[in-house]
Amino acid sequence: MASSPSALDGSVEAATAKIDKAATIVTEPKGHQPYQAQNPIFEDHLLAPAAVNSIEIHGANNTRRGLLDHLFKPIVEESTSPDTTLGDVLGRISKATQKLTRFGIFKEDGFGVFISDARQKQQEQYQSPTDRTELDVSIRVKEQSRLVFSAGTDFGNAEGSAYTNAVLRNIFGGAETLSVNAATGTRTRSAYNAVFSTPLNGNPDIRLALEGLRSSTQKPWASHDEHLTGGNLRLAWSTDNGDNHVLGYSGVWRQLTGLTASASPTVRADAGDSLKSSITHTFTRDRRDNPTLPQTGYLLRTVSELAGWGPLKGDVSFAKSEVEVSAAQPLPLPGVSVGAGFRAGLLYPLPTGYSLSSASVTPSRINDRFQLGGPTDVRGFSMGGLGPHDGVDSVGGDLFAAGSVNMLLPLPKAGPTSPLRLQLFANGGRLVALQGKKAAEGSLSLDSGAVASGMKSAVAELANGLPSVAAGFGMVYAHPVARFELNFSLPLVVRRGEEARKGLQVGVGINFL
Repeated sequence: MASSPSALDGSVEAATAKIDKAATIVTEPKGHQPYQAQNPIFEDHLLAPAAVNSIEIHGANNTRRGLLDHLFKPIVEESTSPDTTLGDVLGRISKATQKLTRFGIFKEDGFGVFISDARQKQQEQYQSPTDRTELDVSIRVKEQSRLVFSAGTDFGNAEGSAYTNAVLRNIFGGAETLSVNAATGTRTRSAYNAVFSTPLNGNPDIRLALEGLRSSTQKPWASHDEHLTGGNLRLAWSTDNGDNHVLGYSGVWRQLTGLTASASPTVRADAGDSLKSSITHTFTRDRRDNPTLPQTGYLLRTVSELAGWGPLKGDVSFAKSEVEVSAAQPLPLPGVSVGAGFRAGLLYPLPTGYSLSSASVTPSRINDRFQLGGPTDVRGFSMGGLGPHDGVDSVGGDLFAAGSVNMLLPLPKAGPTSPLRLQLFANGGRLVALQGKKAAEGSLSLDSGAVASGMKSAVAELANGLPSVAAGFGMVYAHPVARFELNFSLPLVVRRGEEARKGLQVGVGINFL
């Protein structure tokens, strides 16, 4: 919650002048900071001693008292200090109300804060008023509908889908949420999931979520379907500077099935069931002005995963890390900006159990390895077109690096504020597999020394020669739900066995290289 300076100035003046009527603070929950005095006339009033006599919340009929007490009770208790000023009180109320909006159970346009001088009431009740300004605070809120049904279309990277969704909010009065979703898409034949989430310790910036899921997805670039059944437990939190962390555990039963007649031996060798048990940490720092059409700012994201090692069990074991960095910078021309992005990832096979040195390490599976190429990462190449192939199948790699540069220009008639832009771009990348695999009794196996040596060779191979490169131009439209690109791409460097795509290419997604 934050307030407009004029309204807050009015409330300060009302409190200090002891007028009879309550002063209204008009709240603006989104994108504002706690109030700071800008007019020197009111600075002295903000430094005057003050305390909170009472806080009342109206309209939170389905919300537990304990959740509200966690936010507002400290304001009353802290204001008993003789050093507390009127500015301190207003700042604490603003900060607490901002937190209230982040629970996601109240309407953003339904907030109102009313402040009155409690000393007037004390005089009317024949009580001796105090020397300090004492405030009675009344906060009005409007709860959102507890049960919401929705249906529509959604866009992820390289896929569109239709969905139905049901959300039950504030189930037990503590801002808990249950979301049930069913979807079908261009590649995902079916997907079902249910997520229950709740804030911890009355803090909207720390949430615990439990999810169950089941999905069936076509992967035509590798001639198979993948069925997933499992669940995950996630703890998500935000820091004061806006960084986001997600720590999670997932257990998923995976079925690689539906092989086509042309499926390669590599795909057939990985077909069947596998169980992945892993812990994952995701860090995101997003300082961009617009996620789908950034003109300034930067993004830093890292994903780290440990599967199958130690107590995690399962039948796949590896350490996997991925990093993404992007930035945009406006030029001294209206609506013109340049941007650059870089992604890299590494998958390191590990032995099962607690040992890091073993004579039997299972190489990575196709459904764990990285894929590279397509309209949302390295444009000018087919989906999964970069990296190792076995026949017609893209079988993925254990190490990759990719980068891009682009320039966005406004269209003459659209203007610099339009979400429609002209794009010039160049991008490239490499995807390589772990080197030094050896056959043992008809199956692939490695020892720990071979894994280390193979990864060293893979890093050397990554820098061996030019990466696959493409350049082109196109149109970009930044819709609120996704980014749409129509590009003409010209491959400039194509390595042996990779699948380039010259000509028009359509990309729809939320995360582009």
